[in-house]
Amino acid sequence: MKGTFPTEHFEGRETPFYYYDTALLRETLRTINREAGKHDNWHVHYAIKANANPKVLNIICQAGLGADCVSGGEIQACVDAGFPGSKIVFAGVGKSDWEINLGIDKNILCFNVESIPELEVINSLAAKKGKVARVAFRINPDVGAHTHANITTGLAENKFGIAMRDMEDVIAMAASMENVKFTGLHFHIGSQILDMGDFRALCNRINDLQDQLERHRIRVESINVGGGLGVDYKHPNRLPLPDFKAYFGTFERHLRLRPWQTLHFELGRAVVAQMGSLITKTLYVKQGATKQFAIVDAGFTDLIRPALYQAYHKIENISSEEPCETYDVVGPICESSDVFVKAADLNKVHRGDLLAIRSAGAYGEIMASRYNCRKMPQGFITEDF
Repeated sequence: MKGTFPTEHFEGRETPFYYYDTALLRETLRTINREAGKHDNWHVHYAIKANANPKVLNIICQAGLGADCVSGGEIQACVDAGFPGSKIVFAGVGKSDWEINLGIDKNILCFNVESIPELEVINSLAAKKGKVARVAFRINPDVGAHTHANITTGLAENKFGIAMRDMEDVIAMAASMENVKFTGLHFHIGSQILDMGDFRALCNRINDLQDQLERHRIRVESINVGGGLGVDYKHPNRLPLPDFKAYFGTFERHLRLRPWQTLHFELGRAVVAQMGSLITKTLYVKQGATKQFAIVDAGFTDLIRPALYQAYHKIENISSEEPCETYDVVGPICESSDVFVKAADLNKVHRGDLLAIRSAGAYGEIMASRYNCRKMPQGFITEDF
C-alpha cells in the first residue's frame, strides 16, 4: 500500500524537497496529549533537534507541547515559534557562554547540566545577571538501549551526563551556590527504541537513585526521562503512529513518581518522523552488470541517515503503477555511500518519476548540508500547496 500524496501540486516544483503531512502531525500530537494528559503532572517537550522547520514548530507549539533544546540556536527558534521560556529545557554537553546567557535571559524552565564545570559557569553567568538559574542534573544511568551504537547515550562509556557515583556530591555543590537552584534529575538512554524493556530498565534505575537520595533527605522536584521512542520505518502507511500508549504506560506502571513530582518527556522522532517524506526526481535508470539503479536528484546531503546509520527508509514510486522491478536507489553525490536503499522493489521507474523517501520528518531536513556545493532542500507543509 502506498501513501497518499498531492502529486498534482508536486509537478513542476524543484526537487528534492521535504513534504510534511500536517494532518498526520496533528493526529500524532492529539494522541500524545491524550495519553500523557491522563496525568496533570506529566509534561511533554518536543526535541527540536529532530526537525526545526518553523511552520512545523508553530503547529507543535500550538498543540501545547514544551521544547527540548540542545543549542542556543534551537532556543531562539523556539522563542520565534511562540514557545514560552517556562516550557523550554536546555541540554547538551558543550553549552557555550552565549547560549547559557540566552537561556538565562529567556527565563527557561531548566538547564539540564552535564558536568561540574558547566554548573560552575552557569552559576557565574547567572550571578552577573542577578538571577537564579534552575538546573537539573543529567545522570548517566549506565542503561543500554537496543538501538544503533551511534544513538545510544546512556552507557557509562558515552560522553553524556554525570556519573551516578558523583550525583550526591554535585547536588550538594549546587546547594552551596547562590545563583543556581537544583530542581531535578534528567536521563536519556538513546533513540529509536522500540523495546519497552529498555524504558522499564530506566525506570528501575531511577527508582533506585531516588531511594538513595531520600535516604540522605534530598528532595527532587522533577524527573525528566528524556525521549527515545522509535517509529516503524518499514510500515509507515500501516503504522503511522508510534505506540504512545505502551510508551507512557511503561512509565505509569514502573516509575515510582512521588506525589509532589512532575514528570517530563522529550520526544522528537516519535512526533515528526512519519509525517515527513523526501520527494526526489529520477534522473536516470541505469542498467548495471548485475543490478539496475534508479539515480535520483536527492543525495545524502538531503537525507544523511542511510549513509550515517545504515538506516532504512521505505521508498515509493508515486508516479507509477506499473509492475514492480528491483532497484538500488542512489544519489548524485561523489561518494560510494550515497545510497538510499539496495534491492528495493518499486513500481517500474522511468526518468522523471517522483520517488517518496518515507519516514523522513525526523533528522532529515535538519541534518542537510551543502556538500558538493548543493542547494539545501526546502520543506513544505500541507498548507503550502
